[in-house]
Amino acid sequence: MDSILFCGYRDWSHKLFLDVEHTIIDYFCVYVDDKELLNKMIEEHEPKFIFFIGWSWIVDKSIVNNYKCICLHPSPLPKYRGGSPIQHQIINGEKDSAVTLFLMDDGLDTGDILYQKKFSLNGNLDDIYNRIIDIGGDGVIKIMDEGFEQVKQDENEATYYKRRKPSMSEIRLDDFKNCTSKQLHDKIRALQDPYPNAYIRCKDGKKLFLTESRLEDRIEDN
Repeated sequence: MDSILFCGYRDWSHKLFLDVEHTIIDYFCVYVDDKELLNKMIEEHEPKFIFFIGWSWIVDKSIVNNYKCICLHPSPLPKYRGGSPIQHQIINGEKDSAVTLFLMDDGLDTGDILYQKKFSLNGNLDDIYNRIIDIGGDGVIKIMDEGFEQVKQDENEATYYKRRKPSMSEIRLDDFKNCTSKQLHDKIRALQDPYPNAYIRCKDGKKLFLTESRLEDRIEDN
């Protein structure tokens, strides 16, 4: 029986794997959550496909060039290539995103698109990643059951973002002066666990972390 590797280390990656492994009955499915084990698993199983789902490490070109490597990227590629795509989209005020499955090549999120489906960015991160799990799982099953057509990405539409650093989670005094309540709310909800939470730095130098926020339309008089 041919094998498929699913590579990811985040909770939502593993949940997606558990959702699809029993559906893909013609393949032996293996989950890999450690980059140090990837080469060993490839040598052991000689997979027909390798899915990278929530995988932040650079994949060696020898793997990409010798196996069918498919990456799940939660953005409407070619927009929001690069790191922390969900966080950047929410902070930028986007209302919708997309789950994109693409055939990996030597570039950064530049490969041909095999599957893309839109979803809402409303709610907290748990809500959002549950949508990614459902849509991404459907996409994986569709590719395995029906095959795929390769669609080139439009380089004229491409945007790139770097992976966010914990220091970028700070909300400064100027942010309260210059941002709307919606912008601040979006930054806080984009940085919920397991990502580095938004925080303010207090007078004593300590950080006050902001893990939740709520928007209300009402304005009360003093």
